[in-house]
Amino acid sequence: MLAALCSAALSLPVLAAGNAERGQQLSMQGDGSGAPCMACHGMNGEGNAAGAFPVIAGQDEGYIFRSLQAYQNGTRVNPVMSMNVDNFKEQDLRDLAAHFARLPAPAPAPTTASAEQLALGKRLAEMGQWDDYLPPCASCHGPANQGVDENFPGIAGQHASYIKQQLQAWQQGQRKSDPIQLMENIAKRLSNEQIDAVAAYLASQPAAQQ
Repeated sequence: MLAALCSAALSLPVLAAGNAERGQQLSMQGDGSGAPCMACHGMNGEGNAAGAFPVIAGQDEGYIFRSLQAYQNGTRVNPVMSMNVDNFKEQDLRDLAAHFARLPAPAPAPTTASAEQLALGKRLAEMGQWDDYLPPCASCHGPANQGVDENFPGIAGQHASYIKQQLQAWQQGQRKSDPIQLMENIAKRLSNEQIDAVAAYLASQPAAQQ
């Protein structure tokens, strides 16, 4: 029995590891037809709050890779991202993921949110609002919303503009990359005030450092 299991394990395909140094070069060069990653996400993956371009530095390597694949195959729809990664091969995506995952996440930007808004955002993010069937963000995204492996990204320290944009996309049924529609169902229960509050609070929190 043991021999059979070992034989089966040896026959499984071995996934190629990402080469972070090569990924850094690809991030500056692009895929040959679109803009390089650094044009929107910055030299160090810090993103751009004004353009709602997310922080990708320090995210889980597997999550970044899966997201890039989703943009390529249309599971996740974003015309700009799809256009900029469509010519990358699978190994290129793995290398890019390895590069951005090893970068330190930036410190959160100073917040302009009021104390009341931050308090509401903290309650939603950490405790939820069960009377309205709203579980806390941390129940999936982990303690302090730092992320849980490749399935749930870290959202602490993410730009408020991006968090708001994505919650609205889930809410409006424009984002379909969750096969069980967990985020869509939660987002549809959020008011505009709650979206602004939870986005502001999460953006004010430090991201995990790898």
